[in-house]
Amino acid sequence: MSESSGHVVIAPDKFKGSLTGAEVAARVAAGLGPGVATVALPVADGGDGTVDAVVACGFTRVEVEVTGPVGEPVLASYAWRDASSQKDAPPGGDVPTAVVELAEASGLRRLPVASGPAAPAGSPAHEGVELAPLTATSHGTGELIAHAVRRGARRVVLGLGGSACTDGGAGMMRALGVRFLDAGGRELPFGGAALRDLEKIDTSGLIAIDGVEFVVAGDVDNPLLGPHGAAAVYGPQKGASPDDVKLLDRALARLAAVAAHTHGLVGAIEHDGVVRSMGVAGRPGAGAAGGVGFAALAFLAADFRPGIDYLLELLGFRDRLEGARLVVTGEGSLDEQTLRGKAPAGVASAAAKAGVPVVAVCGRRGLGDEELNAAGITAAYALTDIEPDPAVCMSQAGPLLERLARTVAERHL
Repeated sequence: MSESSGHVVIAPDKFKGSLTGAEVAARVAAGLGPGVATVALPVADGGDGTVDAVVACGFTRVEVEVTGPVGEPVLASYAWRDASSQKDAPPGGDVPTAVVELAEASGLRRLPVASGPAAPAGSPAHEGVELAPLTATSHGTGELIAHAVRRGARRVVLGLGGSACTDGGAGMMRALGVRFLDAGGRELPFGGAALRDLEKIDTSGLIAIDGVEFVVAGDVDNPLLGPHGAAAVYGPQKGASPDDVKLLDRALARLAAVAAHTHGLVGAIEHDGVVRSMGVAGRPGAGAAGGVGFAALAFLAADFRPGIDYLLELLGFRDRLEGARLVVTGEGSLDEQTLRGKAPAGVASAAAKAGVPVVAVCGRRGLGDEELNAAGITAAYALTDIEPDPAVCMSQAGPLLERLARTVAERHL
């Protein structure tokens, strides 16, 4: 280890299924050794684990009982930070800010243990949970937003990812006071499938959101409808059959059409069952989280930002780089998805602008040196380099990660 001065910024995402981002940072710091000054800054890209990451960086956790994806109550949380009077406060520190993670209330991990069809092996859902592709709701996410707004939030950052629902955000908006009615004036039940009977959207009861800025932090650029839309691309991951996908796509088209026709909200325009113009429904990100992105755009006038870039800004990452000699980032699997806006790629990009080298740690590595270098990552070290059994890597991730960090210290400090 050299005598170079400067601290090490440890900015990892979670190792899914084994360690949170904060736990990864702690293990890396322990492995680097007591003689190395470190700054821990767990990160996330707006998906599962976002609340944990920002709480670890100084936000306060607020717990609320809300409606889970199948209507049962769940205890979910969002992150809160009061306004800061500091002139150099990072975005989110200047006004009361809430970070709401959709997966906390409406995620696949909130589905109940299966008594019927279960999540298939290899799906993003936890194995053994009961899927509800047609009826799952985003209502609980809206309840978290409502709680934060009533508490005084002037900025709400909504992280989308890991959702169990394909309801176009109707559940979320219903929790905020919007009514979705059929031809008889009856409120529609939860779930995306019910939207095929949508006739009217009543926004008169929408809670007071004037002066509240909504930011969607995510890396999904799918439109709401069509072959690249919410139902077609992500529906099967939530248990939707080919027929279910067709039904959900038609139902989401109906949502966008009614939003356009009856309330002046720019959406898909439908005539004789055919979508003629996409409007907001065609914007990148409208298909995020089963169409929750569309609702955020159409009803909340949300600003879409790349998830990791915005959250690094929110957490003041650039300031932590001043005087740093190395950044250690990572996630459970470094693979092709990493290069498409995931946390390690965003960390590496930001660090490169400050001239600070980056190494990565991970559970498994699916990228070659050339790909890593192109992404700004000097080297990567995987648990599978020292333990070939994936099951052992999962169960012993912490101690193995400390061993990897010792290698990082020997080679890069």
